[in-house]
Amino acid sequence: MKICVTGHSGAGKSTLAKILGEKYNLPVLHLDATYWYGEWQYRTREEQAEIVRAFMAENSEGWVIDGNYFKICLERFAECDKLFYLNYNRFFCFNSAVKRYKKYKGEIRGDCPCKEKFDLEFALWILFKGRTRKRRNEFNKIISESRGEVLAFKTRRKLNEYLKNQV
Repeated sequence: MKICVTGHSGAGKSTLAKILGEKYNLPVLHLDATYWYGEWQYRTREEQAEIVRAFMAENSEGWVIDGNYFKICLERFAECDKLFYLNYNRFFCFNSAVKRYKKYKGEIRGDCPCKEKFDLEFALWILFKGRTRKRRNEFNKIISESRGEVLAFKTRRKLNEYLKNQV
C-alpha cells in the first residue's frame, strides 16, 4: 500500500504518517526531513526530488509519505493508493503547533532534523499565508489528480473515528 498524507501545517501530518506506517508496517518519509537540514537550512527542489524518488524506488511495494511540497515529486500523489487530507481549521492547527513547540522546544524531532522553533513567520503561515486561495487550489488539484482513495477530514475527532474503525 502507498499512502500520502497532506494537509495544513500543524494538523498532525507527521503523527498520522507514523501511525499509518506502524499500522501497515510501511516505511515513512517525512518531507520536512527532505527539505530542511542543519539549522533550518533547506535543500534545492532537485535534491528533495532525488531523495523522494529514491525512497519510492527502494520501497516500491509500499510507503507512507507525509507533507505538502507541491512542487516536489508529484508522482507520489499519482501512485498513492490512499490520500489522507487533514483539512482542519486554522485555529486548531495553530494551537497544535504551539503545543508541539512547548513539548519539543529546542529539541530535534524524528520528522524534522532541526531544533523545534515557533516564530512569527511560522505563525503567519499557519493562520494566513498557508491558507490563501492559491494554496486551496493546490490542495484541490492534488486531490483531484490522485488516483487513490481520498480520505478528507475536517476534525481530529473524525480522523480518530476512522482510525478506530479500521481493522
